[in-house]
Amino acid sequence: MAEIRNYTMNFGPQHPAAHGVLRLVLELDGEVIQKADPHVGLLHRATEKLAESKPFNQSIGYMDRLDYVSMMCNEHAYVMAIEKLLGLEPPLRAQYIRVMFDEITRILNHLMWLGAHAIDIGAMTVFLYCFREREDLMDCYEAVSGTRMHATYYRPGGVYRDLPGLMPQYPYSQWRSKKEVDRLNARRSGGLLDFIADFTKRFPANVDQYETLLTDNRIWKQRTVNIGVVSPERAMQLGFSGPMLRGSGIEWDLRKKQPYDVYDQLDFDIPVGRNGDCYDRYLVRVEELRQSNRIIEQCVAWLKANPGPVMIDDRKVRPPRREEMKGDMESLIHHFKLMTEGYCVPAGEVYAAVEAPKGELGVYLVSDGANKPYRLKVRPPGFAHLASLDEMVRGHMLADVVAVIGTQDIVFGEIDR
Repeated sequence: MAEIRNYTMNFGPQHPAAHGVLRLVLELDGEVIQKADPHVGLLHRATEKLAESKPFNQSIGYMDRLDYVSMMCNEHAYVMAIEKLLGLEPPLRAQYIRVMFDEITRILNHLMWLGAHAIDIGAMTVFLYCFREREDLMDCYEAVSGTRMHATYYRPGGVYRDLPGLMPQYPYSQWRSKKEVDRLNARRSGGLLDFIADFTKRFPANVDQYETLLTDNRIWKQRTVNIGVVSPERAMQLGFSGPMLRGSGIEWDLRKKQPYDVYDQLDFDIPVGRNGDCYDRYLVRVEELRQSNRIIEQCVAWLKANPGPVMIDDRKVRPPRREEMKGDMESLIHHFKLMTEGYCVPAGEVYAAVEAPKGELGVYLVSDGANKPYRLKVRPPGFAHLASLDEMVRGHMLADVVAVIGTQDIVFGEIDR
């Protein structure tokens, strides 16, 4: 019987390496990819259209759900766009808090990426180690916002509230020994800043642990070196940004080239690759874990030394404090109006972009002077990366498709929107 060589197959959306909702139609010659056609839209939720029907301040929570692994970075771009239209500048302490949580988010994202990428290719242990560290950082999200993922912590004019002076403690239970609970609570004896400072001391050794398992691992290098190579020129033509662009050797990072908030006052380096393959992009992201840790250390030191307001005192933008709202009729009315109607934003158009963990996340906002956007357009980094998938996998084997999807760090919340 003759062997069937040319055929078409579906990769995903049920495949565990398809990251939830990617349907990839592959044309193969044996096991060699001839063409890859990504079918997107399976997670389309009309985020931009929904935001156009709600007051500005009610859409911050939608942004968390775009790239749902980089929650606060999405909020940051949207809030910055509103602040540009309103002409607001948040207090310096709020800017440091935002930068600190942007970098905590970057570490959260890269740990999720590293764990998922490794387990896709066949390395199990790294996945467990990465989630061990993510647990501590999720506790930081919970401490400031009350929720572990969709924080809605950034607000136009600052942040929702100052950093808590006490961290919640683990109770004694039948599931953990007293010794283990005491060890966990020892890190939580102070406030959030002390907890984060303790994390930054421990984290570099944890990154060394990941690298011990992967960086010189023969199988890891066989699966990533010279796979999905993109030249610097082609990376720019394809609209790459973030680690996908820097992995190809182009030193472009909005935190350095177009600094926002207090990034221009902090000391950190931009890691850059040489060969533009999956291995270089892995090295870039692992080094970004270390650089984000440096930035967080500097933010913690500044925040400990400089107390102050975390929200501007413009009563047209910020709601009254709950104590005032409970005891004063005018404050109650003001709070009700602000939460139901929001505030009118001057007519105009603006583009605000942040260096999100996956690349440049931009928000284009058009206001006609009403209390809701006339038009909102999100520029996600992942869309341009996914568009290059066909080019990156052609000529490679079927197993390499998994490595390339992993190296692109695809999350469909922001691509389908």
